Amino acid sequence: MMRKVLLTVVLCGAAACAKRQEPESLIKARELMAEAENPSGNLALLCEPTDAEVYLDGVWQGLCSDFTGAPKGLGVGLGLHQIEVKKQGYWPYTTYYEARGARARLTIRLRATGSSTGTSD
Repeated sequence: MMRKVLLTVVLCGAAACAKRQEPESLIKARELMAEAENPSGNLALLCEPTDAEVYLDGVWQGLCSDFTGAPKGLGVGLGLHQIEVKKQGYWPYTTYYEARGARARLTIRLRATGSSTGTSD
């Protein structure tokens, strides 16, 4: 009789474990992982001049030479983003990029403003 009761308790316990819901923290972790798998982008920049500054959504990220794709590009999250490349003495370049889950290459050649800072004699 004792074996029957023990076996029933063990079986019921195992059935209850199978029906138990996941902890809230595990559910949240799964949601965060799913969000992380959403498309993001990696933008490789090829710029002239190479020391032009790069801004992502108005925030300075570094120099163009930092994001040539070797070894890394400019990481871009979900949504539409403004990419601006500028350098003193050149017209700024602005474009918009929406991540599609892949690496893209952007070639930018800044144009000199044409103003000279020196004076002629």
